[in-house]
Amino acid sequence: MKHRFPRICSEIFIKPFTALTRFEVCLWLTSAAVIAVSFALIRENPLTLAASLVGVTALIFLARGAVLGQILILLFSLLYGTVSFQLQYWGEMLTYLGMTAPMAVFALISWVRHPFKDSGEVAVQKLSGKQFVGVLLLTVAATAVFGGLLWWLDTPNLPVAIVSVATSFLAATLTFFRSPYYAVGYAANDVVLIVLWVVAAMGDPVFLPMVLCFVTFLVNDLYGFYCWRRMERRQEG
Repeated sequence: MKHRFPRICSEIFIKPFTALTRFEVCLWLTSAAVIAVSFALIRENPLTLAASLVGVTALIFLARGAVLGQILILLFSLLYGTVSFQLQYWGEMLTYLGMTAPMAVFALISWVRHPFKDSGEVAVQKLSGKQFVGVLLLTVAATAVFGGLLWWLDTPNLPVAIVSVATSFLAATLTFFRSPYYAVGYAANDVVLIVLWVVAAMGDPVFLPMVLCFVTFLVNDLYGFYCWRRMERRQEG
């Protein structure tokens, strides 16, 4: 076990970086630069910047089906939930601390237990019709529970917050099942969050960096869906 630990750490934390293509390095660095520059101009909370950089880094490794992506998603959920708490965005706080973070733990376990050979990527799974219906029913149930909590907390922009809960839960559940369509769920959530932060930025320009942050997230999630569809065909072949 003592000799296996360095190898496991290397495969989880180092190998994913060396496996990035030139395009992925450029996408990652460009996304990080857009976020960093926008935050530097506004001089926003350093914790918000850290959350954004961790999030966009996580998406690159999720796109590659690397376990490191799930670890970073968990860290992003904790950071973004904390930022949302500071800004009194109760909907986002509940979504990421009460739902996305725990789901990321389950997804991490699922990914660790289902590697695809020695490729360093997770094994893609095709959902059956029953599984897909089950995911939809779970999403409806979770949305109803969290939506009720948000209504009780008198959350601003309640309809947008409820849609954010639904898309976040759907994406997290599909990530657990190792489905390529997790990226579609996250992309939908990105659109919701872009709307949410645009509304906030209309009242205070200090929130503009968050708009740009989730625009970069959207681009990365769309790339993630492309990668997973390609990965799915490669694994089947």
